[in-house]
Amino acid sequence: MVTMEEVAEYAFMAFVAIAVIAGLALGYMAYNADDTYPLGFADEGVADARGYVTLIMLVLGIVVGLVSITAKEVQSFLMAAIALMVARIGIGTTADVWAPLGEVHMLLPYWATEILNYIVAFAAPAAVLIAVKSVWTLARKK
Repeated sequence: MVTMEEVAEYAFMAFVAIAVIAGLALGYMAYNADDTYPLGFADEGVADARGYVTLIMLVLGIVVGLVSITAKEVQSFLMAAIALMVARIGIGTTADVWAPLGEVHMLLPYWATEILNYIVAFAAPAAVLIAVKSVWTLARKK
């Protein structure tokens, strides 16, 4: 018999796989729009698709935040989510951070940007919900 924890674990892995696949697909779309990184992201079709995928990842992150993370996983999950969000903020301030990947192939910076964007879009709402639940639990104990 499949337990709820196993279902949540498989759902989490599936959502991360969706983030990676969406990152690969939209990175390729942006690369085809303009091969000068990061100008391809400004293309209207790419921007629209990025918005829809981000919305989907946010909803999936809310689902994970509500049902997937157990009490013993809270600290590890929050640390990992914070690390991802800090990495995303650092990348968001400069377009040249992925430039070395472009030396290997011009498509790689697009893929790296999009994959990180969607994993963060998935992890951030889950982290917020888990943090709020954790604070609520701490406040109730007193």
